[in-house]
Amino acid sequence: MEFDADLTACAQLVERGDPDRFAATMAAPVEARAVLFPIYAFNVEVARAPWVTQETMIAEMRLQWWRDALEEIREGKVVRRHEVVTPLSAVLDAKGAELLDRLVGARRWDVYRDAFEDAEHFSRYVEETSGHLVLAAGRALGAMPEAVARDAGYAAGLVQFLRAVPELEGKGRVPLVDGRPEGIVALAENGLARLDRARAGLAGVSRPARAALISCWQARPLLKLAAREPGRVADGTLSLSEFRRRFSLARVAMGGRI
Repeated sequence: MEFDADLTACAQLVERGDPDRFAATMAAPVEARAVLFPIYAFNVEVARAPWVTQETMIAEMRLQWWRDALEEIREGKVVRRHEVVTPLSAVLDAKGAELLDRLVGARRWDVYRDAFEDAEHFSRYVEETSGHLVLAAGRALGAMPEAVARDAGYAAGLVQFLRAVPELEGKGRVPLVDGRPEGIVALAENGLARLDRARAGLAGVSRPARAALISCWQARPLLKLAAREPGRVADGTLSLSEFRRRFSLARVAMGGRI
């Protein structure tokens, strides 16, 4: 597989901005990387858009730019020239563009300082930011049942969110509906239950599409750790040793079991 300048730029963007997904993509089959890197590069750009400015209007405009680009892809229009949008348009169909548009819409929460309205709002945010990413990637690679993507993506997104709690609090946000240890344990246990449900549905995931699930490689061990030691969320130590990281990634990449 030959990477052109755009795909190389996408890979470099993911390597800098999302090293865990970069590692997951490099562990995927070679032919899957040209599909995953543009989607993950898009996610890096959208995820950081609300945080590069304190002006809410500018942050909204940055997100709208990506929604406009996705609309061009969805409606089959001439797509703007951009190192991420151009290769993204080659791997997404209309449904994939719609899924990622809802991801961008969910990221509007990041622009403002409002807390989540309730547990349902929080779950919807995680599903739409992470579950939709897994589903869009899986559909671009092959057959991916929506329920599997939503559950696996939720578990992986929950881990990422829990790891970001200290930084979010440092920025004056109220990231969790219930930040008590009991609340974190309940979240982690729910994430593990959803991951189990996703694992039970793996038979419906085509072999090529399973590469999209490698991005969930840290979900199970870190959710177990959060359930066992919820204090690690507040003190920013919800992480794996380097040996455990490598082992977990290899296990998911080689066995396909999340």
